[in-house]
Amino acid sequence: MRDLIWARRRRLLLGLVLMLVSRLAGMVLPYLSKYLIDDLTLGRVDRLATLAWIVGGATVVQAITSFALSQVLGVAAQRAITDMRRRVEEHVMRLPVSYFDKNQTGQLISRVMNDAEGIRNLVGTGLAQLAGSMVTAVMALAYLFWVNWLLTAVTLTVLAAFGGALAYAFKRLRPLFRERGKIQADVTGRLNEALGGIRVVKTYTAERREDLVFTRGVHRLFKNVAQSMTGVSATTAFSSVVIGAMGVVIITVGGNAIVAGTMTLGDLISYIFFTGLMAAPIVQIASIGTQITEAFAGLDRIRELLDTPREDAADASNSTVLELRGEVAFDDVWFEYQPGVPVLKAVSFSAPTGSTTALVGSSGSGKSTLLSLIMAFNRPTTGRVMVDGRDLGGLRLGDYRHHLGVVLQDNFLFDGPVADNIAYGRPDATDDDIRRASQVAHADEFIEGFEKKYQTVVGERGVRLSGGQRQRVAIARAILADPRILLLDEATSSLDSESEAMIQDGLRSLRRGRTTFVIAHRLSTIQSADQILVLEHGEIVERGTHTQLLARQGRYRQLYDKQYHFEADRFINPGEDFTPEPPKAPVVKPPASRGFRAE
Repeated sequence: MRDLIWARRRRLLLGLVLMLVSRLAGMVLPYLSKYLIDDLTLGRVDRLATLAWIVGGATVVQAITSFALSQVLGVAAQRAITDMRRRVEEHVMRLPVSYFDKNQTGQLISRVMNDAEGIRNLVGTGLAQLAGSMVTAVMALAYLFWVNWLLTAVTLTVLAAFGGALAYAFKRLRPLFRERGKIQADVTGRLNEALGGIRVVKTYTAERREDLVFTRGVHRLFKNVAQSMTGVSATTAFSSVVIGAMGVVIITVGGNAIVAGTMTLGDLISYIFFTGLMAAPIVQIASIGTQITEAFAGLDRIRELLDTPREDAADASNSTVLELRGEVAFDDVWFEYQPGVPVLKAVSFSAPTGSTTALVGSSGSGKSTLLSLIMAFNRPTTGRVMVDGRDLGGLRLGDYRHHLGVVLQDNFLFDGPVADNIAYGRPDATDDDIRRASQVAHADEFIEGFEKKYQTVVGERGVRLSGGQRQRVAIARAILADPRILLLDEATSSLDSESEAMIQDGLRSLRRGRTTFVIAHRLSTIQSADQILVLEHGEIVERGTHTQLLARQGRYRQLYDKQYHFEADRFINPGEDFTPEPPKAPVVKPPASRGFRAE
């Protein structure tokens, strides 16, 4: 917070000066009221015009300074909010993937957009008003002591009680405001999930369940707001009682002072005006203090987020990656998501430059986790992931990931034109580059059929495209990025047999000359891999080529035979008694070379 205020100290100082000038101009009328009333009481009207001109001038000065104040501090506040949002967004985008696995997207959006709003009350008019109110109160108090010290002492006693109540109220209200931000983030996060998965919600007719979840959330929010409103209302009501008590004191003590001749009527009227000038800022502090308390709560939540270490925190001391051959090796890698529950166990293998490594195994065997380690989304618990003979943990993330390409089972497309999605990894790509990548991926065949062709908007998450079309756009995106290391995680799972056959040529072109890692349940798609790693329970239980693994009659052969029967059964007519023969074991010949084979 201190850095935030210090960075805008000049605007805040200018705002404070304008605030003081405005408040001083506002004191002219209450001060001159003494002379106006006393002069009229004595029948002296020769100074009325002068007093009127002074009051008019002070009013103009007050109006000009108030307008300038709102402009100076209003702009500063909006700029501070923008800078804070940019800073938080930049930090969030560089948090590790594990953080996003544990936190809802809606919560993070709320942190970025809503919590930063409270800065307005610190850098904007709130903080300046608070300072101005305190200065006004002190100046008014000095004048009141000069007019009647006894009356002022009694008035201060009443205000002291109000100050104590105010401090107690702020102490109770701050946790409520802090909790409100958390509740609002939770509700926003759940609503974001429900809207993002609206097809699942409707498919399972879960609208009422989502209604109930949202209702519970907004009811919690309502209870929090109601409690904070009660606290603020109680503070405001108590301030009214304080003002009334001050009125009683002024009438009693001031009236007796006039009768005793120690005060004139003009003194009493000006005293009442200045008491208002002193009390009003103090009452205003209650409102401004509530806003600032809410701002502090928002900044507390932002600070928690900014204190979370970024995944590239060590990049400044890490090695740059200008060129990458793409040789990847795992050296006794263990990995755990939860302490004591290993997902990968002593995994060691080498993937030479330009080779294709296929990962096979049952669900939960650690295949996707292995890919996440290669993408540096996670770090090994023990062991090392080596790239071109260097520890991946010692490379700069931005440099390294610039050489990666990925095609996932469920590829994410942004709500925008097809061309922008294909060029996401290379924003500087030309239209011809985009078109050539689409042709290799066989995506141009359906894109050219659209009315707007490459400017067709795909919708949120690519909802306007079929699963196969989204997959081909993702493959075109990877082709255009021209990565040295390519990761294919069930890249053809969303395709039917016809589309899969059509796109295999694009994948072969994409793999050529690149170090490729493939996860595929359809074993027919990985028969040409240079090596196949069979994982079970986080361990590599078998490794070799397709031919070698079939000949071993091990786990890979079991998976292959099971899939063969499954694929054959898909074509059996109902009621027809047919059992396909299992495939014969092929004759095993020693491979001519362990290097990369051209497709």
